[in-house]
Amino acid sequence: MLNYAVQRLIQAIVAIFGVLTIVFVVMHLSGDPTLLLVPQDASAEMIAELRHQLGFDRPIHIQYLDYLYGLTQLDFGISVVQRVPALDIVASRLPYTIQLAAGALVVAIGIGIPAGIVMATMRGSVIERILTAVVVTGQSVPTFLSAILLIFIFGVTLRWLPTSGAGELSAMIMPSIALGALSMSTFARMTRIAIIDELGKDYVRAGRARGLSLGQVVFRHVLRNASIPVITIAALEIGNLLAGAVIIETVFAWPGIGQLAIQSIQSRDFLVVQVIVLLISFVYVLTSVLADLVYVVVDPRIRLVR
Repeated sequence: MLNYAVQRLIQAIVAIFGVLTIVFVVMHLSGDPTLLLVPQDASAEMIAELRHQLGFDRPIHIQYLDYLYGLTQLDFGISVVQRVPALDIVASRLPYTIQLAAGALVVAIGIGIPAGIVMATMRGSVIERILTAVVVTGQSVPTFLSAILLIFIFGVTLRWLPTSGAGELSAMIMPSIALGALSMSTFARMTRIAIIDELGKDYVRAGRARGLSLGQVVFRHVLRNASIPVITIAALEIGNLLAGAVIIETVFAWPGIGQLAIQSIQSRDFLVVQVIVLLISFVYVLTSVLADLVYVVVDPRIRLVR
C-alpha cells in the first residue's frame, strides 16, 4: 500500500502541475491587469512603470519559472489588487466555503443514499416513483435556477430564511440545498444502481432462502458490497462541491472562495486565482487517492496494483 500511495502522490503532483500551468498561461493571456489598476487618464509612462513594478514586463516563461520557484518556498505570491499575500486572502475565505460544502454534502448524502436504498428495494411502488421524480428534478434543474427559486419561495415570498450573507445558521440552509441538489441526485442514482446489481446475486438469494428479510440482507450484506461505486462518486462530488460553490456563492453573496474567484477573475488578480485553482485541484486529487485506499478497507478482495 505504501508503494501505491507513493505512486499516486507522484501522479497527483504531475496532475496539479499540469492544471496550474494551464491556468497560469490562460490568465496571463486574458489581458494586462495593470490597465485595471491605473486611472483612465494615466500616461503610457505610468502604465509602464506599474507594469515593471508588478513584474509583468518580463517574458511569460520567466514569470512562470519565478512562480514555480516561489511555490517550492511556499510563497504563493502577492495579490496584484490588494497587495497582500494571495494565500492569506484565500485562507480568510476558505472557512466559509468549507462550511457551505459540508452543509451541501450532508444534504447530498443524508438524502441521496437513503433515497437510493428505498428506490432499489421498493421498485414499482408509489414511493419509488415519487423519489424518482425528485431525483430527476434535482438532476435536471440548473444550480443557479434552483438557487433563485429557493430565494423567491423561502426568502422573498414566505420570508422564512435570509436571502444572502453568512453568519447565522439559517443562512446556510438554502445555499446548502441548492449546492447539494445535483450531488444528492447522483448519490441516489448510483446507490440505486449498485444495490439493484447486488440484489440479483446468489448470496442474496441464499440469504432469503435461509429466512432473512429483504431489509436484513440489504443492511447486513448488500450495502457494504454496493459501497464501492458510491465511494468513487463521493470522492468526485467533494471536489465538485468546491467547484460548484462559485455559482452558489455568487447568487447568495456568500463570502467564500467561489465568490473570491469571480472577483479575482474580473480584476485579473492572477495569483489569487492560481491559489484557488491549486487548492481545488489538490482536493480533487487527495479525495481520489483516499477513495482508492478506502476500497481495500471496505472490500478486502481488492488489491492495490503497484
